[in-house]
Amino acid sequence: MSEPPLTLSYDRGTVVISSGPPAFNYNELPGVLFDPRTSTHRAQGRHYRAIVEHILREKLPYTDGARGWENKPTGWKLNSEKEPRPYQLEAVRKWVEGGRRGVVVMPTGTGKTFAAFLCIEKVGRPTLIVTPKIDLMIQWARELEQAFGVGVGMVGAGVFEYKPLTVTTYDSAYIHLERWANRFGLVIFDECHHLPGPSYAEAAHAGLAPFRLGLTATPERADGAEDLLPGLIGPTVYRLDITDVAGEFLAPYEARRVFVDLTSEEEERYRTCREEYKKFVADRGISMSGPDGFRRFLFEATKSPEGWKAARAFREQKRIMQAPTGKFRLLEDLLARHAADRVLIFTADNATVYHIARTYLVPAMTNQTKPKERKAILEKFHSGEYSVVVTCQVLNEGVDVPAANVGIVLSGTGSTTENVQRLGRILRKYGDKQAVLYEVITRGTVEEFVSDRRRQHRAFQ
Repeated sequence: MSEPPLTLSYDRGTVVISSGPPAFNYNELPGVLFDPRTSTHRAQGRHYRAIVEHILREKLPYTDGARGWENKPTGWKLNSEKEPRPYQLEAVRKWVEGGRRGVVVMPTGTGKTFAAFLCIEKVGRPTLIVTPKIDLMIQWARELEQAFGVGVGMVGAGVFEYKPLTVTTYDSAYIHLERWANRFGLVIFDECHHLPGPSYAEAAHAGLAPFRLGLTATPERADGAEDLLPGLIGPTVYRLDITDVAGEFLAPYEARRVFVDLTSEEEERYRTCREEYKKFVADRGISMSGPDGFRRFLFEATKSPEGWKAARAFREQKRIMQAPTGKFRLLEDLLARHAADRVLIFTADNATVYHIARTYLVPAMTNQTKPKERKAILEKFHSGEYSVVVTCQVLNEGVDVPAANVGIVLSGTGSTTENVQRLGRILRKYGDKQAVLYEVITRGTVEEFVSDRRRQHRAFQ
């Protein structure tokens, strides 16, 4: 009498294992644990591939009711006449050699999306692409339809349509986990440095997809959580740096640091505010360099009038540092110098964006700008009707602005990722352009240290 086969089934982002030979030790299967709530053995969806590989290796009989996609080629073929670049082919080769799992790191403008298309064609299984923003979701869907000539589903921004080739956002992927997690054989995480966040990571934990691809220009995160990516997607299988392709596949560029001084009044105000907030922090033993330092500062600041004063002092010294009068005088000079160029101005906050927009009569793009207006601004910028656009973080990643050749970073965070992304916005090949990124720094303030931190990348050395 033959032994009963193991049965795999899908349940809300997990693989449930039942039946099997008498006294079978389910815990031998990768990632499988006993769930006392339901008296079943189950594993997170991400272990599906390892479970099946173990079963096949041990030659155990099984039935697979977990996989929700047909295990046969889709037959999708790229109809693009574009020839892959050598490094794109190398990235795909390395990804395939890595078991069709892993992260590909390529600078903005070098064709990460086309490399992903090559991976989709090679795998030939239903594919879900997860993007950080709605703009990118729409952009991916449009390019996929052009590349493969098939209908593409979208889930997000009021659209809810799953197809064998579907694009969604990280937010929607998390919200609708149960509906898609067993329907796709390949999942692609665009801008995958977002994935290690507590909520977004669930999309990788729950998905059964045996094949996984992560795309990013900058995998590093301020919290060090990029160390989680190998467990969520796979290891970094290919890495291309900006300096490897600048001048050949990307525009040649310069990265210049420009310093401005505070006025005597600003310097006095900056020093007074900084001393006030630092005294409050020191009196309460708060380390602002620790992972929870700023959160603890805000919590303590809400408890007393002195705390509220310290919080206001912190905001004021930061405002003076990031937006002194000297920066705006320099901005005027730079805009005059580059009157014939296409300029992107980056700031750390929306208030400065709108101040610049009103003062210099240039279009602004923030997280409050509606998608239709964003699209119109970018089209007019590309055509030359607008020569300057000011933004906070909206253009940091994923938006194609090939005509831009000058970037002016008036203020920002200490994030290396953000700095590389801003540089990437002006590096896409466009005619014979020469790109330049100005980083404007207030001398004698913490911004000098912030600038040093965000320049810890080969692109700025």
